[in-house]
Amino acid sequence: MAVALQLEGIERSYTQGEGQLHILRGANLSVLEGQSVALVAPSGTGKSTLLHIAGLMEHQDKGEVYIGGAGTSGLADAARTRIRRNDVGFVYQFHHLLPEFSALENVMLPQMIRGLSRREARTRASDLLGYLGLGKRLEHRPAELSGGEQQRVAIARAVANAPRVLLADEPTGNLDPTTADHVFHALSQLVEATGLAAVIATHNLELADRMHRRVTLQDGMVVELG
Repeated sequence: MAVALQLEGIERSYTQGEGQLHILRGANLSVLEGQSVALVAPSGTGKSTLLHIAGLMEHQDKGEVYIGGAGTSGLADAARTRIRRNDVGFVYQFHHLLPEFSALENVMLPQMIRGLSRREARTRASDLLGYLGLGKRLEHRPAELSGGEQQRVAIARAVANAPRVLLADEPTGNLDPTTADHVFHALSQLVEATGLAAVIATHNLELADRMHRRVTLQDGMVVELG
């Protein structure tokens, strides 16, 4: 299997008062197609920063992010936006669905922004939501869905454009254990079925143990866990 996401020597610091707060200090991570990696670390260690840099939502100070084998650090903003839209999917702890649109429309929108016709987008969105067990909830708006259903819609939206990489920041952190298990199962199925490379930040050690690999952040570096 090919490497879908590779981080090399990632460094990131923030100005804090008169000094610098060093979050990442040469972090390295490679994720293969079809592989799920759990990122398990305490709050404040840089999990979200690492995910944002991997997803080209934030610039690193040093190092390189490779997506599909291509470096990204020298790209203009328009090219970075295009990669984020086409090659990276992101799932947050809170679903951030558009409340005025149905589940189906929420999943159709990113596809139509990419250029697919409404008919094509509708077909793919319907298929994805059906795969995630939401075939009878297509026309429901977010307020009419449970928390777990909303998060599954968010997952479908994140993979609607068939990205290479899926990044998830505590995707089950706002859910009860049973619902979290259902959402995680759906996410795992998608990774296996589509060959996504997934990096999932989580505090849930039971879910982390079910992924292919577990890593943590120590002193700004990515460290493999047994």
